[in-house]
Amino acid sequence: MLEVGVQTKNVVDDRCPREGFELMRSSGFSCGDFSLNGYLLNTSLYQSELNTFFDRSVAELESFFGPHRSGAREAGIRISQMHMPYPNYVPKGSRELNDYLWNVVAPKSMAVCAFFDCPYIVVHGFKLAYYLGCEEEEWRQTEAFLDSLCPMAREMGITICIENLYENLGGHLVEGPCCDAKKAAERIDRINERYGGEVLGFCFDTGHGNLVGIDPRRFITTLGHRLKVLHIHDNDGAADLHQIPFTFTKTRENKPSTDWDGFVDGLRAVDFQGVLSFETAPVLDAFPKPMKGEALSFIGKVGKYFAEAIQVYSRSLFVPDFVR
Repeated sequence: MLEVGVQTKNVVDDRCPREGFELMRSSGFSCGDFSLNGYLLNTSLYQSELNTFFDRSVAELESFFGPHRSGAREAGIRISQMHMPYPNYVPKGSRELNDYLWNVVAPKSMAVCAFFDCPYIVVHGFKLAYYLGCEEEEWRQTEAFLDSLCPMAREMGITICIENLYENLGGHLVEGPCCDAKKAAERIDRINERYGGEVLGFCFDTGHGNLVGIDPRRFITTLGHRLKVLHIHDNDGAADLHQIPFTFTKTRENKPSTDWDGFVDGLRAVDFQGVLSFETAPVLDAFPKPMKGEALSFIGKVGKYFAEAIQVYSRSLFVPDFVR
C-alpha cells in the first residue's frame, strides 16, 4: 500500500523537532514533506524583504537541521520530499534580491535536501508570462534557472519537481506555470535526456488544479511516469485554502469541489508508487490547539482512504477497512 505523508509546517517545532515527528508518526504518517519554504516566506519575498537564514554556510545549515534529521529518523519518519522557498524570481524585485534567490537560496536548498537524504525537491516556475508576453518565454527563463541546478541534482541524486501553479490576473485566477501536462512531459523528457538521468520530474498539486479547472485524471495520465510527488489539499474553487480533501462541495447534493474520483483513477492508471503527501498545514491553525492531534490524525485517515482506494477501487462498492 502507498505511504502517506504530510508537511512538517505547523507540526515540527525547531525547539524540539522529534516531538513533532513523533506526532506525525502517531497520526498515521510514515513520510514528511519538509517545509524548507517556511524559513523564507513568499509573503516577505513579494515585499522584497529578506531574512538572514540562508546567509548561513552549508555546514551551519546542516548543524541547524541536525536535530530535525535525527528526530525524524528516531520517530520513524522518512523525509520523502521538500519544498524550496519560493518565488525563485520576484518579477518586480531588485536585481540583488533575485540574484540572491537564484545563486544562494536555491543551491543551499539543494544542499539541505541532500543532507536529509531526500529524493525530491519541489520548485515553482517563474511567473513571468504576463510580463514577457508569452508562456514559452516564461518557460525559457525557468529552464535557465533549472539548468543552474540540474548538475547539482545529478550529482546529489535528487529529482527537482516542477509544479502546476495558478496566477491572479486582475482579480481572476488563471493558469500559471506548468498547467499544460503535455508541454511539461515533453520538457521533462528533453531535460532528462540532456543530463542523462531523472534530474527533473513533476509535482501535481490538487488544489491548484481545482482552482483553474484541470481534469486530474487526464493531467496525471498525460504525465505518466514523470509524476514523482503530490501536494494533496482542497479548496472551494475560488481561493488557495489548503484544506482537507472532501471539505468543499459544489452543490447542496454534496458533489465534491475537487474531482477526487478522477484523482484516484489517474494515480491507479499510471501505477503511481510515490507518497500520498498532504499540503494541509493551514488546517492545523484553523482548529483549536488542543485538537491539533485529532485534526492531523483525520488527515492521516483520509490518506489511508486514498491508499486503499487506489489499491482496490470501485465507485459503488469500495469501503475501506477503517470505516467498517
